[in-house]
Amino acid sequence: MNLIVAVDKNWGIGCNNKLLVSIPSDMKFFRETTMGKVVVMGRKTLESFPNGMPLKNRTNIVLTKNPSYQVKGATVLHSPEEVLEELKKYNDEDIYIIGGESIYRQFLPYCKVAHITKIDHAYQADAHFPNLDEMPDEWEITADSEEQTYFDLEYTFLKYERKA
Repeated sequence: MNLIVAVDKNWGIGCNNKLLVSIPSDMKFFRETTMGKVVVMGRKTLESFPNGMPLKNRTNIVLTKNPSYQVKGATVLHSPEEVLEELKKYNDEDIYIIGGESIYRQFLPYCKVAHITKIDHAYQADAHFPNLDEMPDEWEITADSEEQTYFDLEYTFLKYERKA
């Protein structure tokens, strides 16, 4: 199982249910990486998308505690256990956890690969991702891109892999 996330230098990922920043090449990487795959998200992440609609050309799985929540074009489940059971239908490499904070925390133990866009800036954030750099016994960087720039923002694409 994979996860994909953009973090700031404090591992912040969002504020007021919005991304901290929208970088076109990061959005493109997200689209290309998850296209045709299975994406797992929480209800608030889904509702942060345009019109609150599932992502096109992907299998959308939404986790919510609300038993009456329904959304067209997505599988809605109500516990991490239900999600893990549903995910058995898919190839592990084709599954991407896409947020938000509580979803990342619940499914991080099941992920083998983490695609992290690390932005060299500290934002005001109310949602954070666990700092993988503080878990050297569990995670290591196995690939990184050249530093990229979007206006005055510097960022890199990093691939972390869980140590065996």
